[in-house]
Amino acid sequence: MILVLAGTSDARELAVKIKEEGYSLLATVVTDNAAKAIEEASIPVRVGRLTAEEITQLIQQEGFQAVVDASHPYAEEASRNAMAGAKTAEVPYLRYERENLAYPSHEKVTIVEDYAQAAEVAAQRRGNIMLTTGSKTLKVFTERLLGLPETTLIARMLPRRDNMEKCEELGVEQKNIIAMQGPFSKELNKALYDQYQVTLMITKESGKVGAVDEKVEAALEMGIETIIIARPQIDYGTKFSSFDGVLTQLKQTLQGGVAHGL
Repeated sequence: MILVLAGTSDARELAVKIKEEGYSLLATVVTDNAAKAIEEASIPVRVGRLTAEEITQLIQQEGFQAVVDASHPYAEEASRNAMAGAKTAEVPYLRYERENLAYPSHEKVTIVEDYAQAAEVAAQRRGNIMLTTGSKTLKVFTERLLGLPETTLIARMLPRRDNMEKCEELGVEQKNIIAMQGPFSKELNKALYDQYQVTLMITKESGKVGAVDEKVEAALEMGIETIIIARPQIDYGTKFSSFDGVLTQLKQTLQGGVAHGL
């Protein structure tokens, strides 16, 4: 039996592939919306964040024989918990992560190491800043950018109640909130940049599946400065950027586990 950390569209596809190979599995996700997508594939799912200790307990209680971490590239805490939980429970840990996109040198593109650095660079440049990095780290940007002269922070995020409540708590005005679910086409990105007269866009390097290329291309074609937050540098150990790599490693690791109903 396999424990799969899911939640993204490509993670769901991987979970389906694992099921099709004959493995029993349980997917874990953070949101009800992600759970619904997994359930539609007839895959058991558990909702909620898990600590390393909880992952260890779950592995031991349910008899999981491997952990496949297909969480979002920026879900650093989830990945570290999964690695620690698997290590303590003494089961193999496999990481699936979508490929990075390569960005050529461009005078309008600045690549930074983390959210704090992105906020600092944005504070120096000011203007109409569109934040497309979600709500989890919103406070990093509101603390640095709200109240600055000649600066407006536009937050684009999923249309969820908790996100709207967080915006209100942190002081993001309703008129500067774009509550929409992507992925967004290049044309829609351009329309939003134009509507809000964006001069600076901030994004994560979430890969092609996250439609980051559409965001960046749209911004550069409009002459909009772009800050890209690099992925966390984590030593995952066994890591793959293809489904086939994960499936092959599972077969090798479990050594005929399908035949034994693992």
